[in-house]
Amino acid sequence: NISGALCISQAWPGMARTIYNDHKRYLETYLAPYPGFFFTGDGVYRSSEGYYQLTGRLDDIINISGHRLGTAEVEDIVNHHVAVAESAVIGYPHDIKGEGKMAVFLGYTQETLTAELRELISKKIAKYAAPEYVQVT
Repeated sequence: NISGALCISQAWPGMARTIYNDHKRYLETYLAPYPGFFFTGDGVYRSSEGYYQLTGRLDDIINISGHRLGTAEVEDIVNHHVAVAESAVIGYPHDIKGEGKMAVFLGYTQETLTAELRELISKKIAKYAAPEYVQVT
């Protein structure tokens, strides 16, 4: 039972080998963080049985009114709701806050689902973390 960064020790067919016109950025982003490994940018959880579960992008941060918030943090909370099968949280430009949050939840359509999930996020993280726009699919 351990969590961390997903890194790969060997090359594979089709892997990126550079960033167009910016090879230095490629080296700094994918090879420098963990020398000898390719850093995917994803977080991962490995169970005691050896199963892997991707937990989200480690660099996917939304800056809301000076508060840095990981999208995976919000997604993890709403995915525990019985009516949610999967979720995605993204940032969008906001004139006042810098960035706003939009959440997409895949689950059962309920009139109260949006309110329940906003309340859940407000209690578990903070009021500013509740998404302004919600799309239930």
